[in-house]
Amino acid sequence: MHRRLIVPSALAATLLLAIPAAASPGTVGAPGIGDPYYPASGNGGYDVSHYDLRLKYQPTTDLLEGTATILATTTQELSRFNLDFGLDVSEVRVNGRKARFATSGDHELEVTPAEKLAKGKAVSVVVRYAGKPSELKINGWTAWARTPDGGVAAQEPESAVWWYPSNDHPLDKATYDISVSVPDGTQAISNGVLQSQSSKLGWTRFNWRSDKPQATYLTTLAVGKFDITTDKTADGLPVLNAYSKDLGANAGAARASLERTTEVAEWLTEVFGPYPYNALGGYVPNVTSGFALETQTRPFYSPKQFANGANVSVVVHEIAHQWYGNSVSVDGWKEIWINEGFARYSQWLWSEKEGEGTAQELADYTYAQHPADDPFWKVKPGDPGPDDQFALAVYDRGALALQALRNEVGEEVFFELLKGWPAEHAHGNANVGDFVRYAERVSGKPLAALFDTWLYQPSRPAAPAAADAGLAAATLSARSAARVERPASWKKIAATNTVHDHGDHGHGERPDRGHAGHDHR
Repeated sequence: MHRRLIVPSALAATLLLAIPAAASPGTVGAPGIGDPYYPASGNGGYDVSHYDLRLKYQPTTDLLEGTATILATTTQELSRFNLDFGLDVSEVRVNGRKARFATSGDHELEVTPAEKLAKGKAVSVVVRYAGKPSELKINGWTAWARTPDGGVAAQEPESAVWWYPSNDHPLDKATYDISVSVPDGTQAISNGVLQSQSSKLGWTRFNWRSDKPQATYLTTLAVGKFDITTDKTADGLPVLNAYSKDLGANAGAARASLERTTEVAEWLTEVFGPYPYNALGGYVPNVTSGFALETQTRPFYSPKQFANGANVSVVVHEIAHQWYGNSVSVDGWKEIWINEGFARYSQWLWSEKEGEGTAQELADYTYAQHPADDPFWKVKPGDPGPDDQFALAVYDRGALALQALRNEVGEEVFFELLKGWPAEHAHGNANVGDFVRYAERVSGKPLAALFDTWLYQPSRPAAPAAADAGLAAATLSARSAARVERPASWKKIAATNTVHDHGDHGHGERPDRGHAGHDHR
């Protein structure tokens, strides 16, 4: 399960209203970026362009020491601003001069520069810090997973707080240089391209670079002992996959899945257009969790994803996110359908390509599995609420919406939409309304009612809406619908239903909120 970092949803509206009041002085940056699902996520008053992280990590003690240099531009006059961070800070400098700093809440680092910052000016912020990420608990959990030989930072919607200071929201994407020093014999895996590697006095430093805008939660770090495979795509992109040396019985299935990453990406370029980044790959650390995450250019996979054998479908899901979710990111977390609906539908398209069931057959079967009184239909994929942000319906009902769109606009226009959207919004942010307007413009058809039916109504679309969407099950009796033939790919796709189930405390699994047996991530 993707976990909320800050507050129970019942308090969200109250805290959101409180934020402007707390930031009422015109020169104090807001302690939240304004997301109604997560009011304390991100900050106001500045826009980050680049993070330079210079880190040293000792796996035996979990001690992380770091110096973060943040390059930003002010969007208002600032006498004080916040960063999202939880480890112990020893020094902060703003534009080279020492700044005062204090902490508040669970993860707010309040910075007061020596001089007020003018609006529209470039600013550099240097933060020196140290701590043990696994010991930092916010609401009882940590996004940092300890492994037998190191540690891993990978979570959604927040993970940066545990290892570097940031403006922690997808609205503020930036480029990254991440340099990590670890004991010889240990590797540090991160996003993008490995620029260089060098050893000195028992320590090895790995220098990684992400040269395209990247959301904070899509930034990852894994330290441990890995078997690494490298290759290049036909277009010359570097491919790097990493596997913990102690994956046990899951090792073979993990490799058999991730080693098809290049093939999957090449196919997806036919569906979604050119791959948006300059690196490709994935990694499987020895963690106890069961989820996977689309960390940019290098998705994270838990070994449990391969407990029942190889599953390329999960690779399809996470690589599809590189277009839908990473390059085009949400402008607020309620817009999660433009990430997960498309990633799920990409699995249906892969099934179609592999001859294991068409997207239409998968839509028919999905619709048939959920009777009208199933709580599945109560979740609105277009605005599911923070408690159901990653519920099964956001994925499967979200994919049903895309099949309905495909049937409405026709094959040619539909696949034009799939390529055009990530091209039009490359490396930016968007919302569901933006997609609806885009689809109407390209197709020349009024589509608001279709999207309202499938994304916003808390009920099972009945005939004629379902029949208009081409769902055969809509015209069948309940007894007949139960016998809709199950596509061959269904089992592998269903095995990824926990792909984003991040657990109640950053590990483990949450109880089902939807249809029995299909707690979907």
